[in-house]
Parts: sequence; structure tokens; C-alpha cells
Amino acid sequence: MIMNTNNDMAEKLSQQLDELWQEMGKVIIGRKKELKLIFTALLSQGHVLLEDLPGTGKTTMVKAFSKGLDCLFSRIQCTPDLLPSDVLGCSIFNPKTNEFYLRKGPVFTNVLLVDEINRTLPRTQSSLLECMEEGQVSIEGKTHFLSSPFIVLATQNPIEMEGTFPLPEAQLDRFLMKLKLGYPIQKEEEQMLEQVGDEVPYEQINSKFNPGDIQALQRQCKNVHTHPSIREYIAVLANVTRNHSLVSVGVSPRASKALYKTVKAWALLNGRNYVIPDDVKDMVKPVWNHRLILKTEAYINNTQPEDILEEILGQASLVDEKVVRV
Repeated sequence: MIMNTNNDMAEKLSQQLDELWQEMGKVIIGRKKELKLIFTALLSQGHVLLEDLPGTGKTTMVKAFSKGLDCLFSRIQCTPDLLPSDVLGCSIFNPKTNEFYLRKGPVFTNVLLVDEINRTLPRTQSSLLECMEEGQVSIEGKTHFLSSPFIVLATQNPIEMEGTFPLPEAQLDRFLMKLKLGYPIQKEEEQMLEQVGDEVPYEQINSKFNPGDIQALQRQCKNVHTHPSIREYIAVLANVTRNHSLVSVGVSPRASKALYKTVKAWALLNGRNYVIPDDVKDMVKPVWNHRLILKTEAYINNTQPEDILEEILGQASLVDEKVVRV
């Protein structure tokens, strides 16, 4: 009876996801994997950094994603004069009542788009740390809790670095994933021009998940079974990054925890209530690619973090529920 219940839940989730991808397809051509990764981050109660060239659909994807979730959506356009109070909010004096009241900032939402996060000052960037890590903000000594679910989807361009403020490694580590969209293939671009070439029909997207559904799935993720060998596998991979010849600083224990949470959500979205080694392999790059600090010789050889992680996956493999180093 329990097995039938689990199968029914998995089938219902799969149907909801198919309907969500179909709704996203009204605006987003392709990108199903990236959308699924963002949804995985949401279920893992993490946040995503989207880094790619201008015009690749980062902002469009986030807006379409929020429409499909029936969640509150806010957007912050980062500029050098943006202040922490513009993000969090501040107390305003009301002369009629002789009292202060809280004017809430855009962080009081479910889906927060932080556009071009590297174009605002470090003090404004850091104002997001508490809300990203703890789901709350402190304003003038008072703690205010944010809505649930809550996810920050930040974008940045890897070019035009003049006048920008790159995120420090400690702040990059607060993002669960870093995704790169890349260019669409020719057929997808032709379809995009035909379907959304004149305007983006956000109003045609129907919501398939509500905040209550997402909260229930977040709780369900915590119950996904993880064999001890999977935890050992993650620990082995983390240790290898810390001893790699081209890596200056390997992943932190926070990164190991992030991968552990993510593989459980990924397994759930793939219709399973247990984690398999392929889940770890699928999630290593998006979760760890921004957490490695490479040595100078790696940059000289044009070696990317993804290349290092691919090599590490080949050095540590899980066979017959045992971690084996090659």
C-alpha cells in the first residue's frame, strides 16, 4: 500500500512537471534541463546564479518560471547607486500617527530576480546574504521573516567588466548553483523567432504549482533515502577537489552539504524516493563549478572548473554501493 502511494505521488509530480514544462515552452524554447535545475534549487531551498552573455534569455527565463509557479515575483535592477535599503526596505516616519512603519523592500517575495548583481556595490550585494542563508532580514535591529518558498535568481554577464564589482568567493559560495545557458541551436532559434519574435507572451503561461505545493515537495525531499555509500561518495569527491594539483582551494563542507541536498531533490524530480550515483554525477558541475578556486597554471592552460570536476568524477567512482578510488 505504501509503495502504491509513493508511485501515485511520483506519477502526479511527473504529470505536474510535464505540464509546467509545456507552459514554459510558450515563452522559453528549449532550456528544459536548465529549468529543471532551477526547480531543483527551489526544492533544495537554495539560490541560483545565471551567468552568460547578454541576450541569452536569463531574465526571460526567470520571469516565465515565476509565472508558472503562481508565486509572488519581484525584480531588482542592480546599479552602482542601489542601496541596501532599496533591497531590504526601511522604516518610514508617518507624521499623522507619529509612528514609524516598515516599508518592505523587494526581498519580501517568493521569487526574487536580481538582475546584473555584479553592477551594484559590495555592501548592497552583501545585504542579500542574510535573506539567502536564513530566510530573514534584519532592519534597524528587528528581524523580519521572508515568505516561503523563497529563491534568489541572480544574473550577471561575464563580459563588460568595467564598472562592475565581482562577487567574492565567500558570496559565490552562498549560491547553490551557477548555470550557463549558452546559445540555442539553430532550430531552437528559428522556433524562437516564430513563436516569440514579436513579443513575449508571459500572460499565456498558466500556473501549475502554488506555494503550498512547493513547501510540500521541499518537505518530501528531506525524506528521500540516501544510502551511506552516497554520502561517502560525496565526501570522497570533496576531498579530491582539495588535493587536486590545479586547485588552489577545494570545495567547502557547505558545498558538500549543498550537493547532498540537491541530489535528493533531483532524485525526487526524476520519480524516485532514493538517490543513485548518477544523481551525484548530474549535480556535481552545477553545484560545485563556482566553488573551486584554480591555480594560475590552470588559467594559463585554459582549464575550466567543469574540466576539473569531469576529471575528478573519473578518479572516484561508486561501484556496488562501495566508493572506489581509481
